Amino acid sequence: MPENDKQGLSVVTCTAPVNIAVIKYWGKRDEDLILPINSSLSVTLHQDQLKTTTTVACSRNFQQDRIWLNGKEEDINNPRLQSCLQEIRRFSRKRRNTGDSTSDASSVSHKVHICSVNNFPTAAGLASSASGYACLVYTLSQLFGVESEQLSAVARQGSGSACRSLYGGFVQWKLGTQLDGKDSLAEQVESESYWPELRVLILVVSAEQKSVGSTSGMHTSVETSQLLKYRADVVVPSRMEEMIRVIRERDFPAFGELTMKDSNQFHAICLDTYPPIFYLNNMSHRIISLVHRYNQYYGETRVAYTFDAGPNAVIYTLQDHLPEFVQVVRHFFPPEVNGEEFVKGLTVCSADLSEELKRDINMEPTPKGIRYIISTKVCVHAMSTS
Repeated sequence: MPENDKQGLSVVTCTAPVNIAVIKYWGKRDEDLILPINSSLSVTLHQDQLKTTTTVACSRNFQQDRIWLNGKEEDINNPRLQSCLQEIRRFSRKRRNTGDSTSDASSVSHKVHICSVNNFPTAAGLASSASGYACLVYTLSQLFGVESEQLSAVARQGSGSACRSLYGGFVQWKLGTQLDGKDSLAEQVESESYWPELRVLILVVSAEQKSVGSTSGMHTSVETSQLLKYRADVVVPSRMEEMIRVIRERDFPAFGELTMKDSNQFHAICLDTYPPIFYLNNMSHRIISLVHRYNQYYGETRVAYTFDAGPNAVIYTLQDHLPEFVQVVRHFFPPEVNGEEFVKGLTVCSADLSEELKRDINMEPTPKGIRYIISTKVCVHAMSTS
């Protein structure tokens, strides 16, 4: 932890990744503790392409806690933000009272200044709250000497899915049964190196902030959707077991089919909500159609989509199929720009499309329907950078 002794200043900078759920979390059984009504499972994406970077400074000279998000000062009194700050400070005091901490005991009472930046669109259905709160909690823990095993429950109280961004690879967030939520925690199912051939594409169709936030949408779904309880009680428990199994077997066709079915059911819940919630748009529906037509051409699931609470598609595929599918996307959604400006992130080799494939997919091209593609893969957990 770098310190400026003259000013009594301590500064820590950390990063945290985005995670995209393949078994979705939607709905809380406890709004205050952020306890889910069902378990969920996600894939942590590479930080080179999608991450939150948070710097926390602590000083006896600061008059109040403050926070800036993407350069704009936000309300530090946000209840979830306050919950994370209070919990980290409580754990830090507890640890120091037992003599386990080696850091400055007085700093926990000092005010903090927090600066957080995303390198991807915020509040556009790309899990910015997950990486944001995971990064905040992890950075605070590094500053105040809080042990990592305590962070899952704290991050969850900022944003439920944030607990999954504390781990790399494939991560489950367990439903838990205890009323206090102490057993509703995230844990790694497999590491980022377990399935090295898996690749991820994010097809960005809109960077605009969604009209219905996830917190508000979940609350309305819990109150009004009759399908939601059936999903939580009947569908998700067996899907969690199956998803863990197919990941461990590296069975992509089964993984892809299950991922798409769960995404579809999540958005069916949104439509069953009253009034209905529309996170997908016309471009989202065309991407869904493209994926199914592509898979039908080959007679197997080579590509899979999932959509969180927004219109942007997250595509899973294997390295061998990546170049061709990117070219398929480029053909049916002709970009406004070419080359590297359209495909960002990890390099994708070029590929030729057969006339037969283009004919069988049989879709009219939609120019500029996709703004750009982010090419990425599975990654590690939150980490300290200074």
